Amino acid sequence: MSLRRGVGLAAFDHHQRTQQQYSDLGSSIVATHVSELTDQLVRFQSALQHFAQSHADEIRSDPMFRSEFVKMCAAIGVDPLASSAANKRGSFWAELLGNDVNDFFFELAVRIIEVCRRTKDQNGGLIPVDEVRDRLNTPPGRQHQPVSHDDIVRAVKTLAPLGHGFGIVRLSSRDYIRSVPQELSKDQAVAIEATQALGFISGPILTDNLNWEPARCIAVLDDLVAAGLVWVDKQVSPNEYWTPSWIK
Repeated sequence: MSLRRGVGLAAFDHHQRTQQQYSDLGSSIVATHVSELTDQLVRFQSALQHFAQSHADEIRSDPMFRSEFVKMCAAIGVDPLASSAANKRGSFWAELLGNDVNDFFFELAVRIIEVCRRTKDQNGGLIPVDEVRDRLNTPPGRQHQPVSHDDIVRAVKTLAPLGHGFGIVRLSSRDYIRSVPQELSKDQAVAIEATQALGFISGPILTDNLNWEPARCIAVLDDLVAAGLVWVDKQVSPNEYWTPSWIK
């Protein structure tokens, strides 16, 4: 019996040592991979910094080049406008290209706010990004660097700390800037999309096309009117709810 017990304990001890060896080997492999990935990341960041500094003028002045650079950064999880807590000098973008490029997006955000404010009576606080781009690229008076669709979307995102006042919404495969102080609900977004065909909607249109109950239609339309996103025409029956941009 003692011999059997000894063999059993020896086998158990051997199994324990084998498991520990596998564990040590696994830890060693993981540590090696982490070290290699860290070295690769450092080399890549260095290459990215060199690229950004070498092409700083193109990034500042060429909207297409700037857009591709931002996409390249996004592909590796780097947000050029995001500040780093470890970097007291400012954002990644500002560190590489100078504060003038970083300030470009904040100045652009201010200009976007001005366009939204001037046109709110015309569109109810929902304006296509492309329309804003066209307005900004043909300003009266002082000349500005040309801006792209992507520039405007990125600049609007810098306004997120202001709360729910500004944001990007996608309606009918088109990007819009929302400048009303509330998020569009799913029903409201669908109703706004429905106005793109005729410029207006009505309760029966929503009921017939979306199979919504009358009470649901009334609630959505009343909310849109309250937000200023549609104007109601009570001279017809049933009432028609028009988007301000269609009213000349």
